[in-house]
This record gives sequence, C-alpha cells and structure tokens, in this order.
Amino acid sequence: MDLKFGSSRKYVSISIPSKSQAMSPHIKSVEDVLVLGINLSKFNKATQFFICVSGVFLFYLIYGYLQELIFSVEGFKPFGWYLTLVQFGFYSIFGLIELQLIQDKRRRIPGKTYMIIAFLTVGTMGLSNTSLGYLNYPTQVIFKCCKLIPVMIGGVFIQGVVLISLALCADAVIGNVQEKAMKLHNASNSEMVLYSYSIGFLYILLGLTCTNGLTPAVTFCSKHPVQTYGYAFLFSLTGYFGISFVLALIKIFGALLAVTVTTGRKAMTIVLSFLFFAKPFTFQYVWSGLLVLLGIFLNVYSRNMDKIRLPSVCSLWNKRMEERKTRTLSQTV
Repeated sequence: MDLKFGSSRKYVSISIPSKSQAMSPHIKSVEDVLVLGINLSKFNKATQFFICVSGVFLFYLIYGYLQELIFSVEGFKPFGWYLTLVQFGFYSIFGLIELQLIQDKRRRIPGKTYMIIAFLTVGTMGLSNTSLGYLNYPTQVIFKCCKLIPVMIGGVFIQGVVLISLALCADAVIGNVQEKAMKLHNASNSEMVLYSYSIGFLYILLGLTCTNGLTPAVTFCSKHPVQTYGYAFLFSLTGYFGISFVLALIKIFGALLAVTVTTGRKAMTIVLSFLFFAKPFTFQYVWSGLLVLLGIFLNVYSRNMDKIRLPSVCSLWNKRMEERKTRTLSQTV
C-alpha cells in the first residue's frame, strides 16, 4: 500500500504471517506446564509441588520394584544395555503419542542440545541399569543418592562401582542442562522425552551393534518374553510417567529441588527393596541412609538459610555460660 504526501511517496508494508507461523488460539500459553494432560499452571505453587512429588514417588517406587524384578530373572544380568535400549524405545513411542495429543508439535530445542542431553541420558540410565549386573539394588541406589564410594574387594564389585559412578557423573549434569534448555526454549515435557530418548535409542543401538551385544540379548529375551519384554513395558511405562513429573519439577522449581525429591524417593526405594527382595543387610546401609537424609537437610537448609536460622557454636557456648552464671548466682543467694 502506498500513500502520497505532496511530491513524496511513502510505503507502508503489511506482512501477514503464514499458516505455519500463525499461532493457533488452542495453543497453551508459554507459562503452561502440562503433565500427562494435566495443566499444572491452574494450581498454586504448593499444589503443583504436591502433585509433582506424589507422581514422582508413586511411579518411581513401582519403577524401582520392576527394575529389580527384571534383574532377578536368572541369566538376565549381562543385558543391562539391551534393557535400556528397549526402555528408550518405549519412551520414544510414549513421547510421540503424547506429542500428537497437544496442539503445538513444533520442536523448540535445537538438535545439538538434544544430542548432548541424549548422550547424558544414555550415560545415566544405561550405566545405571548395567551396574545392576554387578551390584545389588540398594548399593546402586545409595551410590546414586549420596555419592558414597565404599571400599569393595573383588573385580566384579569394582566394575559395578565404576559403572554407577560414571552414571552418577552424567546424572549430576543432566538436570541442569534440561532445566536451562526447557526454560530457555519453553519446550514441553513430551518434546523433551521424544527427542532425547529417540536419539539415545540410536546411540545405544549403534553401540550394541558394534560390540555384538544385540544378538545374545534378543535370543535370551525371546525365550522369556513375559519376564523380559512384559516387565520392560510396565517398567518403561511407570518410568515415563515418573520422568514427566520430574521434568515438571525441573521446569517449575529448578533442578536442585528436583534432585532433592528424587533422592528422597531413592531412600524409600532402598527400604522397599529389602522388604520385597531377600538380600543380606548390614549397618553400612543404615549409615548411608543417614547420610542421604543429612544431604537432603543440608540441601533444604542452603535454600532457606534466611528462614531457618541454626544457632552457631559461639552462640551455643555463650548461652551455656550464661546458664552457668545464672545457676551460680541463684545458689549463692
């Protein structure tokens, strides 16, 4: 459109967004947080936290039980990486289905970022699953909770310790990377799960193919389909629900609080592991559990130092001396 003003001519250009660029009125606002179809943005912060924590505890406790149940199948322990491959495959399918149910299906986070997240996710879950072939479940969980490295004798235990320690390193990084990516690009949980786990699936598939680890695992699982693929489906389903609530925690409250919640869940998983599966018990687990609780307390305290004021050593000493003086004066009188 052109407008004439005397001898001069000015142009005003009006651009109409294309169909792909126009935002649908059905698309949720950028502040909305959806978890399994539930819009958490409609609730206050306290209710959001309660829903997320309840979801994490409920689904991940079942997840932990099924994980240990799968590895209790005789002969399955060498196939931790194959279980992770199947798990990532199910996660990708679940994420794709959920993504089809929402209006905005665009990928917001760059592909390079997803490649990094996928690599860290493979390290966290793959090494963690594989370590169960060398460590019992409570020992594995304690390592992931409080970063303890007990002195263990024997090559099998050492190998398990190395695997779970590497998984712990990846686990320590991935939460912060996910938090930054989701908040920067306002990505949905289903998008994060779909792309990170589908890329991770390709990583693991390539690794198993190159190391000839795929054929023995497929052969073994085909002989025990219910105990492997059946349990793996339920294991993956509960894990998918659980990770959806964890990602919501990360997006709303940050990675630090999410790690605190998941650490508390892992501590409860240890107790349930001893209840449902027979294994030797030592007081090392008690001390480790106390360290987990101490770590959770220090985490909460560091975030609320202005609200929680613990007395210093000097103030306790001065208070004690004042009490002594008061007691001495009262006795003198």
